[in-house]
Amino acid sequence: MKIAVATMDGSSVSQHFGQSRGFIVFEVDGQQIKSCEVRNGDSTPHNEGVCNGEVHNHDGKSGMLAGCDVMICGGMGAGAANAVQQMGVRPVIVPGVPSAEQAVALFVEGKIDSAAVSLCNCHH
Repeated sequence: MKIAVATMDGSSVSQHFGQSRGFIVFEVDGQQIKSCEVRNGDSTPHNEGVCNGEVHNHDGKSGMLAGCDVMICGGMGAGAANAVQQMGVRPVIVPGVPSAEQAVALFVEGKIDSAAVSLCNCHH
């Protein structure tokens, strides 16, 4: 299974999907992390600070999620969650977990309820 964790810095969980600059993609077997890679992408309107209430898409992130089964982040809006689900990737929201590796460990240990997706109240 491949689990992508949205990140701003290559080690911590981004607290908002739209502000992430990339993903750390962990390959796991059972509860063990086998490998990981960082997939960096282009800036988004969010992380450039120019969103200004405009609706936009997150198409630039689709290539970075290729081959992933799950995407973990600290929060995301409904539009982004729908887009991720349309890619065949299950979004999992884990607010307050600082380390990407810790988030993956909690997920594979079954300590994160992947069915409970709590979306932020963003405009998009």
